[in-house]
Amino acid sequence: MTAWTTTRIGPAPFIAVDHAGRGELVVFMHGIGGNKRNWHDNLPAFSERFHAVAWDARGYGESDDYEGDLIFRDFSHDLARVLDHFGAAKAHIVGLSMGGRIAMDFVETYPERALTLSLCDTHRGFSHFSEEKKAEFIRLRKEPLVNGGEPKDIAGPVAKTLVSANASQEALDKLIDSMTRLHKASYIKSIESTVRTDTHDRLGEIAVPTHVVCGGEDRLTTPEMAREIAGMIPGAELTIIPGAGHLVNIEKPREFDKAVIGFITRHSRAPAA
Repeated sequence: MTAWTTTRIGPAPFIAVDHAGRGELVVFMHGIGGNKRNWHDNLPAFSERFHAVAWDARGYGESDDYEGDLIFRDFSHDLARVLDHFGAAKAHIVGLSMGGRIAMDFVETYPERALTLSLCDTHRGFSHFSEEKKAEFIRLRKEPLVNGGEPKDIAGPVAKTLVSANASQEALDKLIDSMTRLHKASYIKSIESTVRTDTHDRLGEIAVPTHVVCGGEDRLTTPEMAREIAGMIPGAELTIIPGAGHLVNIEKPREFDKAVIGFITRHSRAPAA
């Protein structure tokens, strides 16, 4: 028996979410190769204190695909729809990797709607990546697909670059499953959009409590990048979780839950249960 309810939020493109619990809204957003299943290990702990919601971004998982190119800000407008659906004027926003970039864009677009930000294993934008790193990012993900491959063909090689050296087989299998479920056309749109979207250079204007979280062995969005982001946001807290790679919440779920729940609880408007 699942511990959450799945809901589809309209209008089109419909956004699918898994949610559980009661209290202030906490919304979890996956990375470019993920889906809401990435947060299933975390929802039970968060739902004890909050209304925990994990989404499939447009074009991912059980959410709808869409016509035309992806405009990165569409994600922020979709997130506002999720808050509206649950009657939440504000929410705690948790984003990993691409989800973290969506969170940064959301607080810029809708500054009045965020209670806190948790920016996990993310970066400011691809202009700060070396040309070699950008090329490798695209090559691993996009080129095999446009040359006739399917998501399952890239799932294993990409997943292995994202986990730590000592990651469990279970964690690796979850990442492979996640990438196997990608919608090919929408995923290619996401790659193109995220690489060309401007770098987030207004982090100094973020006025909500912010927590930057990073796996100590993340090779894609490194602890150095996390420290840079935390240093740019006034009052931001930084947590480095040892022994975890890029998907810190999957490799080290208990440590992740403790750190992020602790941060959100300290900045919650509701009294502790």
